[in-house]
Amino acid sequence: MLTLMTRALFACRDAGAPRAPRVASGRLAHIAFIVAAAAVASGCATRPPAASFDQPVSHALPQTTATPLGAALAAPVAAHPGESGFRVLPSGTEALQMRIALARAATKTLDMQYYIANEDTTGKLLLAAALYAADHGVRVRMLVDDLNFKDLDDVMAALNSHPNIEIRVFNPFGSAQGSLYQRTENFFTQIGSFTRRMHNKAMIADNKLAIVGGRNLGDEYFSASPTLQFRDIDVLAAGPITADVSASFDEYWNDSNAYPLRALNKQKFDPQQLDQTRDALREHWHKNADPYDAKPLNATPLASQIQKDELGLTWAHAEFNADSPAKIRLPTDDYQSPVIARIVQLVNGAQQEVLITSPYFVPHDAGIQVLAGLTARGVKVKVLTNSLAATDAVAVQAGYSPYRDALLRAGVELYEFKPVQDESAPRTGMFGSRSRASLHAKTLVFDRKILVIGSMNLDPRSAHLNTELGLVIHSPPLAEQVAGLYDRVTGPQSSYHVMLDEPSRFFFHGPASNSDLVWTDEEDGRTVTYNVDPNAGFYRNVLTGLFLLLPVNDQL
Repeated sequence: MLTLMTRALFACRDAGAPRAPRVASGRLAHIAFIVAAAAVASGCATRPPAASFDQPVSHALPQTTATPLGAALAAPVAAHPGESGFRVLPSGTEALQMRIALARAATKTLDMQYYIANEDTTGKLLLAAALYAADHGVRVRMLVDDLNFKDLDDVMAALNSHPNIEIRVFNPFGSAQGSLYQRTENFFTQIGSFTRRMHNKAMIADNKLAIVGGRNLGDEYFSASPTLQFRDIDVLAAGPITADVSASFDEYWNDSNAYPLRALNKQKFDPQQLDQTRDALREHWHKNADPYDAKPLNATPLASQIQKDELGLTWAHAEFNADSPAKIRLPTDDYQSPVIARIVQLVNGAQQEVLITSPYFVPHDAGIQVLAGLTARGVKVKVLTNSLAATDAVAVQAGYSPYRDALLRAGVELYEFKPVQDESAPRTGMFGSRSRASLHAKTLVFDRKILVIGSMNLDPRSAHLNTELGLVIHSPPLAEQVAGLYDRVTGPQSSYHVMLDEPSRFFFHGPASNSDLVWTDEEDGRTVTYNVDPNAGFYRNVLTGLFLLLPVNDQL
């Protein structure tokens, strides 16, 4: 390590290289590397600007362009002036089905923007759907963040040779090195770039239908992993609001930080290799479409469902907010995230109830003050986040845990998601699985009238480092639907209820202990109380203690 750090002080490398393997949510990798790099200089920025490469500017399809989706939406849009249609996607299976159906529905353009895009079972099903669209003349643009993207994966690299498919990598990191060792070196010389990531998630068909929310592309997000299930929520949006989602995508796509994959990836693919990839994806589809419930590729087209009013859209006024890519490219201390700023406005305007779901929740003192102000005027505030046993980011849990006592003393109700859910619950439901579960949804419900859903967590990383997007939907029916899910998941079968302990139960409370807190659980029909983070195990508790000693709060 000493040799690596010494070399890092002087290394100046060009761009382009193999990607580091993905770490769940990128959180632990961020923190561990940041701590290791604290002793080295920031070094020199080395990659050439994206403008050095052939990077043609392109834009979303004009909404006035004639398409089957546009024709199907014409009547409902006219019947709901100023509104857009929405459908909440609470289960992983439904979210996968809708994405494949979206690719099938596109006739002109298909745009995808993701923080993580894996070539696993469901990832290949989605890539097969994108290739199907491209083979039928659809222009496919795919923008992926660098940190969790392995540019040497054969499938995406082969698809990038298709004349109708272009893949770009946002904020590439160490992209011309020939080894993981050299890529790690580049981390030390580009620490500022590494810690800022594109966290946006969106998929758009013909600039008429879009899916936004918390899900990345990977088995764990679509109820398809045998070991880990991320509980998440997306929303399907139809109509005018889609133009705002597309405008944000275009801003990132044409940004100087979006590098063409062909400029980073030294692999060369000829038409024969693309044909081989196409055959392999077809075989993968035939083998896995039924087991993973991906059949909407062959189901009733979305345009027909819209025309017959079968898609289940709820029409409402909405707002779309997104960070500018300049938040990463040209960071400034005074930048205000429009996503977080709008959430703060809505929090301050709440009258009766605020329901917060954030898997990574680090409120800091400012957040405590805002929530305490709500409870002081009689607004019920409930927060759902991961328990130490369920989280995939122990470092973030260490950032959150010191604020639990203050939250509870401010009158906030606090719930922590359990790692093992009720086995009698449906496998495909958002809040029930027989595999290990971890919360990943990012939603807020205000007075059961307004729903906020997007990619943002309520933590310093979303506010100051990563770019995010969010939808604000003014719809009591949709807000009530998500509130109902919230009521269910905060029940004892799915979450621990964290409360302040009665002082008389202990003779002494150490200043660094959790002895002021208790967790209630329901086991075999009995209420069980814990005085430490339940079911987390020795290893996670030790890691939490170590991270509590490190000055990394702003990176969480």
